[in-house]
Amino acid sequence: MRNLGTTALRSTAWRSAAWIATAVFFLNTLSLAQKPPAPESSSQRAGEETTSAVRELQEQVRQLKTLVDEMRTESMQSRTEMQELRHELQDTRSMLERTGAGTSVAATASAAPSSSSSEQIAGASPATAPPANLEDRVQKLEDSASLLGSKIDEQYQTKVETASKYRARLSGIVLFNMFQNRGNSNNLDLPDYAETTVPGASSTSLGATLRQSEIGLEIFGPDIAGAKTSADIQFDFAGGFPATGNGVDFGIARLQTASLRLDWAHTSVVGGQDALFISPLSPTSFASLATPAFGFAGNLWAWTPQLRVEHRFDLTDSQTLTLQAGLLDNLDWEPPYNPFYRTVQAGEQSGQPAYALRTAWSRPFLDHPLSFGVAGYYGRQNWNWSRNVDAWAGMADWQVPLARRLTLSGEFYRGRGIGGLGAAIGTSILYGGDPTLASSAIRGLDAVGGWSQLKYQLTSKVEFNAVFAEDNAFAGDVRGFAIDQNNFGPILGRNRGALGNIVYRPRSDLLFSAEFRRLRTFPVYDESSVVNQINLAMGILF
Repeated sequence: MRNLGTTALRSTAWRSAAWIATAVFFLNTLSLAQKPPAPESSSQRAGEETTSAVRELQEQVRQLKTLVDEMRTESMQSRTEMQELRHELQDTRSMLERTGAGTSVAATASAAPSSSSSEQIAGASPATAPPANLEDRVQKLEDSASLLGSKIDEQYQTKVETASKYRARLSGIVLFNMFQNRGNSNNLDLPDYAETTVPGASSTSLGATLRQSEIGLEIFGPDIAGAKTSADIQFDFAGGFPATGNGVDFGIARLQTASLRLDWAHTSVVGGQDALFISPLSPTSFASLATPAFGFAGNLWAWTPQLRVEHRFDLTDSQTLTLQAGLLDNLDWEPPYNPFYRTVQAGEQSGQPAYALRTAWSRPFLDHPLSFGVAGYYGRQNWNWSRNVDAWAGMADWQVPLARRLTLSGEFYRGRGIGGLGAAIGTSILYGGDPTLASSAIRGLDAVGGWSQLKYQLTSKVEFNAVFAEDNAFAGDVRGFAIDQNNFGPILGRNRGALGNIVYRPRSDLLFSAEFRRLRTFPVYDESSVVNQINLAMGILF
């Protein structure tokens, strides 16, 4: 019996060792397959070799998973054999104990069985120790196999396969919004400003949407001249609605941002369609992602094609000074006049880009960033018949931690002709007469505005936000010069907004939000209008 158990244990140990050696061999093969191939002189040949290497890697991974399954089956068989050996040993011990108990001889005679029993038990002890050691080894092997299998499964879940050898990362948010409005606005689910309720129409509305869901893709490219290269692109589904029944539920995909980056240790070069670097902050709101919160009520924004350079100076170990300069596509908020062909706008017709510059100082304070920034903007616009407007703006932004859980942030601007950045509710100029006549004079519309937010972080999962914002187009520029209807619609003088929301994040990839928002808009030649919105949001990030 002892020889049988020893032989089985040795056989199991050899099989386990063989499986471990095989697993190590395949793991080494996998690590070698993951190394990037040496660059070839021919891009086509390199692409074919890369594709072949990826296929080989996939085949090896599948083989490895098969091997892991076989190892798991083998370990289960080994454990079954050990259980059988343990039962046999226990039966042997029981038989010896019964034999010793049933012997009724003299003390000298009983001592012999006792001694014999002791020798047998002592002799069985070496046979008992290996199963325990072997069981531990098999258990460790099974744990390692399970961990390896989980890592392989995780790799297949998180990997985004690309046509090149460079890594890509998919991200985004699936966002559901349910809302109720009291009052009328320019946009039902994403109100930017209030409008007068049409006579006979209801002032209360209720709806839901998922068109603010976003999808982003980030690509990490090769190092060039000491710089890390990367690119990213982001879409949402707020690009309009198809002309079909229930078309409001079929939001059209829309390009938000797309950029390419070269990043050195202290310098970055960025080209693409990106947010305004001269207005880097926005209020916290999950009721408004397709348009930044208060985008026409004091929060300058635009997703504008641009080329910019950034340089960061380390003043001390904790203080940083950042300089940014860029050239922007010179836009003025004109809508496209043709859905298939791009026509020139007034800013582009000037023959030069818009220019922007920003500098900012920052340092950590109370576990939050403390920062102050100032920026400037200039762009010339040609509205035909030699009617030129010099658009300009000055901006400031700040983030100030008042306490460890309380932060104040905001922005301020003052400028003229900057409707392309969202100021004056998208109005850049005023016509003194019929816009179609060359004799009608024009004037750049002055505007001033900004917003401020108070954020209270109750816990790591719960935060409260309160925001006040206002955009004010100068009524003095309008009265006595422009007619009631400008070339882009009614002239709106002031747009004021406020919101309060609570954001709950039970997990890093899950959020819930409840928000109340109020907008009050003042047309220059009419009474003010008010719209209130209650918005409930749920989102899953990936």
